[in-house]
Amino acid sequence: MINQKERKEKADLFLKLHHDKEILVLLNSWDPGSSKLIEASGFKAIATTSMGISASLGYPDCEVIPFDEMVGAISRITSKVKLPVTVDFEGGFGNNTEEILKSAQRIFETGIVGINIEDSRSLDPQLLDETEFCERISAIRDLSYSLGFHLVINARTDVFLAASGSPNSRLDEAIRRGNIYKEAGADCIFVPNVWERGKISVLVKEINAPVNILVNPTNGTGLPPHIKELENMGVSRVSTGSSVMKSTLALANKIAQEMLLKVTYNALTDAVTPIEDTLLAYKMATGTDE
Repeated sequence: MINQKERKEKADLFLKLHHDKEILVLLNSWDPGSSKLIEASGFKAIATTSMGISASLGYPDCEVIPFDEMVGAISRITSKVKLPVTVDFEGGFGNNTEEILKSAQRIFETGIVGINIEDSRSLDPQLLDETEFCERISAIRDLSYSLGFHLVINARTDVFLAASGSPNSRLDEAIRRGNIYKEAGADCIFVPNVWERGKISVLVKEINAPVNILVNPTNGTGLPPHIKELENMGVSRVSTGSSVMKSTLALANKIAQEMLLKVTYNALTDAVTPIEDTLLAYKMATGTDE
């Protein structure tokens, strides 16, 4: 049973974090262990990665995972942490606004206080019509109000991730869509695959809402400026997306290949030293000393 008063307080806190002078830093998690470790490390909120959750359950990204399994994964996370939780809702797990609202209702039942929702389906270069996407944002906003809390909606535009066009036209389109999504009820505008200082500065200046920048070099992009510089530029939120999960899988693969091909353990040793740090991480992720 969801404590409605507690969820409203968490939602209000999470919204406030987008308007504080200090940038909101989110290290995206994929299961209770990674979420508890993030919480114990001192972060202010938990944000999930859809790719991470899907991969942890043996599925590729882009809404291939059965929705029941996604809801189950989110429920396990919210039951283990005390921080506000925001989830990657991908395209909404539905083909129209009515279906998406049904999915949103189920996600809300896990106790989350925020979502990412994106304007592409499976990274199709043809982005959703902005009117249709705004309808989805507004409907989800109204649903959260009907349940007594302000859901923090992070509206993601995939102009730089999927859509075609020149760099300048993409920048203009991201700004245009960002402001339209804000008017429809979004609290924050997420523009992945932008890492250049100049473009980030323009986005922050021209979009009339908090802006979320992604740190995800595994997408083949460069790294944006460091966190303090992003804060000084006016960026409100920075997240890692799937990059931490991908890095974890890459390390596991490196260890596996070395053990199979070289029958040595150097990568494993490098990953877990000093041993005190490894034991601390285990304790943080499980809440035990065992």
